[in-house]
Amino acid sequence: MTKPGPKDVMAITATAGVPVDSEAASRIANSIGPAFEGFAPVAGTLPFDLEPASYLLVQNAEVSK
Repeated sequence: MTKPGPKDVMAITATAGVPVDSEAASRIANSIGPAFEGFAPVAGTLPFDLEPASYLLVQNAEVSK
C-alpha cells in the first residue's frame, strides 16, 4: 500500500465520476497520506486486506469442509 499522489487521486476521482482539478487532488493526497503511512506496517497482514466481501465466503467454505 503506497501513499497516493495527486495523479493517483485525479485518476480515482475521475473513475468515480467526480473529477477534480490538480490543486484539489494535491490537497486530497496530502490529507489522506498520513493514513496510508500509519497503516503501512500492517498492510497485507490482515486476512481480508484485499477484498472484505470474500472473507466470509472463504470462512464459510472452510467451515463446510
